[in-house]
Amino acid sequence: MHIDIRAQGFDLSPALREHTERRLGFALSWATYDVRKVAVRLYDINGPRGGEDKCCRIQIALPGTSDIVIEDTEADLYAAINRAVDRAERSLARRLERQNKHRRDSLREIFRTDAAKDEDPERWPRAVGQKFGFLK
Repeated sequence: MHIDIRAQGFDLSPALREHTERRLGFALSWATYDVRKVAVRLYDINGPRGGEDKCCRIQIALPGTSDIVIEDTEADLYAAINRAVDRAERSLARRLERQNKHRRDSLREIFRTDAAKDEDPERWPRAVGQKFGFLK
């Protein structure tokens, strides 16, 4: 998993980069196989005027589906990063669960289709294995 962190409107300190990498590493380490790239953009929307204007935008690239994009704005940039990372982790988990459910449902449908052709339940796993080329 490649993590790209960039700041716009201010200099990215080593401490801020380390905090962002560490938080993303903890939150997304379980999905390193599924995640290609994570892009983090840190903004100061209002510049020197102050206020609740620190923004963290996280974009997670997944193969075969649209990207996950999370954006959070807070007065404190560390808080914005923490909230955005937490939301990104939950969104990624939901997206991958939906994909896996779709795959499981597709396999169940194949089971039903092949089972309808072959009434013997003992042959169901063999029929599916033959369909996918696992068994000859």
